[in-house]
Amino acid sequence: MEKLIPAIESKNISLALANKMLEAALVKGKELGMPFSISIVDRVGNLKAFAAMDGAPVLSLEIAQNKAFSAATYNRATHEWYDRLKDDPPLLHGIVHTPRLIIFGGGYPIKINNELIGGVGVSGGHYTHDMQVCQAALEVLNNLE
Repeated sequence: MEKLIPAIESKNISLALANKMLEAALVKGKELGMPFSISIVDRVGNLKAFAAMDGAPVLSLEIAQNKAFSAATYNRATHEWYDRLKDDPPLLHGIVHTPRLIIFGGGYPIKINNELIGGVGVSGGHYTHDMQVCQAALEVLNNLE
C-alpha cells in the first residue's frame, strides 16, 4: 500500500482584505499629500491589489510591487535587510543583483495570527513615508472581526 504524502495547508490574503488595506493606504497617502504607488500581493508574491495615485512617479509602480514581493516571499520587512547586510560586503554587493529584491523601507509581510498571508509595498516618497503608508494598510488587520 502506497503511503500518501501530506499536503501543507496555508492561508492567503483575500481580495476583500487586500482592497480594504489598499483603501487605508490611499487615505494615508492623501493625508501625507504625496502620490504613492501601493501594492498588495498574496503569500507567494502574486499581485492582488494595486493603485498608483495620480502623479505617482513612474518608477514607483514597479518599486512598490517589488517591495511587496520582497516582503512576502522572504517574510521580512524590506527595511530589515540593510542592517543584516551592511557589515557583510560580499553579500551586500551580491544580493542586490537578485531580481525584485528591495533592501530599503516600504515593504512589509502581511500576517494574521503570525501566519504569512501576503505582502504590502509602497513607493513614491522617501522610504520613511512609504513605511507610514504601509503601516496604515497594516492597521486594517487590527480591526478584523
